[in-house]
Amino acid sequence: MTLQQLRYLIAVAETGNITQAAEHLFVSQPSVTAAIRELEKEMNLTLFLRQNKGVTLTPDGERFLGYARKVIDEADELEDTFKGLKEQKPHFTVSCQHYSFAVNAFVQLIREFDAPQYDFTIREEQTHEIIEDVANMKSELGILYLSYANEKILRKIFAAHSLTFTELFTAKPHVFISAQHPLAEKEVITLRDLKNYPYLTYEQGVYNSFYYQEEFLDATDQKKNIRVQDRATLFNLLIGLNGYTVCSGVISHALNGDNIIAKPLKMKEQMKIGCIMRKETVLSRYGRVYLEHLQQIVGAM
Repeated sequence: MTLQQLRYLIAVAETGNITQAAEHLFVSQPSVTAAIRELEKEMNLTLFLRQNKGVTLTPDGERFLGYARKVIDEADELEDTFKGLKEQKPHFTVSCQHYSFAVNAFVQLIREFDAPQYDFTIREEQTHEIIEDVANMKSELGILYLSYANEKILRKIFAAHSLTFTELFTAKPHVFISAQHPLAEKEVITLRDLKNYPYLTYEQGVYNSFYYQEEFLDATDQKKNIRVQDRATLFNLLIGLNGYTVCSGVISHALNGDNIIAKPLKMKEQMKIGCIMRKETVLSRYGRVYLEHLQQIVGAM
């Protein structure tokens, strides 16, 4: 296996087409085809499914791609460091549930490493996507929560994907509501108070199991349910429909303004907010600093 083969693999995966990948790499199409076939033969894997319009990664290919990206990133960093290049291009990716504090920590990370060039990515995703991203090394870290209801199942899933979960903080249940909501003046809100208001949750696609939900209230127990895919839409509906969602209570007013407030919810449940990463993985400097900023933000709230 060579670095060149891995670079060809990444280019083909990104374009979905061997001819286009060859053009981007400034090499011939037969060279790329031969390199991929030799890699598949050596690894005894089928990495791509060949189709008339291009190629797509197999499940083995997805996993292999994650490792290939990591090897190439490390090789590039090694080359940059020992060639004495003045400008290095940092890489860091984190996947998370829809948490404003996770975005805030990402902002602080970029401010601290405001280099002339960088390649940082934050993905707010469905729970199963976060797990797959970290398992396949598309993301260095994943930020999500465990509760009494989902912890046993999710820990089994983590173990099956060779992932570890490290708790960052424990939060008591809260609800996010509009600052103009009829319940906004209450010190503590009960489930009975909420029964006639729309319950907003994040849609989980084909993995719409209770164990993958970002919210620890089961939507099937609520009278009115609305599922959304992004945080901006959820916040707009909280304001426009006097809706609510259950959450950790940690909110960044610097990013989200003062229109959304958090109120304690009278429940015994707790949320363990934490990060997942691959076993035996050493965090990059950017991963370590990201977690430090995350803990500082949460600790200040």
